[in-house]
Amino acid sequence: MRILLAEDERDLNRIITQKLKSEGYSVDSCLDGEDAISCLDAASYDGAVLDIMMPGADGFQVLEHIRKNGNTMPVLFLTARDSIDDRVRGLDSGANDYLVKPFSFEELMARIRAMTRTPFGMADNRLTVGDLIMDCSAHTVTRGGTDIQLSAREYALLEYLMRNQGIVLSREKIEDHIWNFDYEGGTNVVDVYIRYLRKKIDEGHAGKLIHTVRGSGYVIKVEK
Repeated sequence: MRILLAEDERDLNRIITQKLKSEGYSVDSCLDGEDAISCLDAASYDGAVLDIMMPGADGFQVLEHIRKNGNTMPVLFLTARDSIDDRVRGLDSGANDYLVKPFSFEELMARIRAMTRTPFGMADNRLTVGDLIMDCSAHTVTRGGTDIQLSAREYALLEYLMRNQGIVLSREKIEDHIWNFDYEGGTNVVDVYIRYLRKKIDEGHAGKLIHTVRGSGYVIKVEK
């Protein structure tokens, strides 16, 4: 999943970015509200973590930009402003969650998982396609009860496919969600990682889950 982080404290920005990436997220990070708005205009995100007190445009202005364009993606305010009035204003402005600094990184990750599963109709942090199960809290994947070891990028790609079970995703859409603006790899990166996943997910199983839709992209589903 692709996350936008807007936090003007450089060290905190760097640490949160590293933590998100270690959890398998693709992250675009910026230090002010104007850059956040530019990122939002250039890419599609599954969620945003916004500081409120930022130069250029504050968190409320960034959130207003998100919502006025009809974007319903989940947004979490991460801020030192801890009064009840601030929390009420943040939530009433359209934020999905509000976390006060200082905070625990474990709680931040749990809140991001919670807010990003809602648009996909997930009741918990488990994704299932046939006998393939991904536990997003434990960061584990099994098929038929057998553990599958995935790299962070493989995990992110599989999660995106599973969250969109039965939906054909184009190579462009996959690349846009899994690789951020910093990526400078080859043009066939999606095909390469799909091959990696097929080897780990489908090899040795009679029922294949990852399918190519010629001329359109890829889909994960159980064939009937």
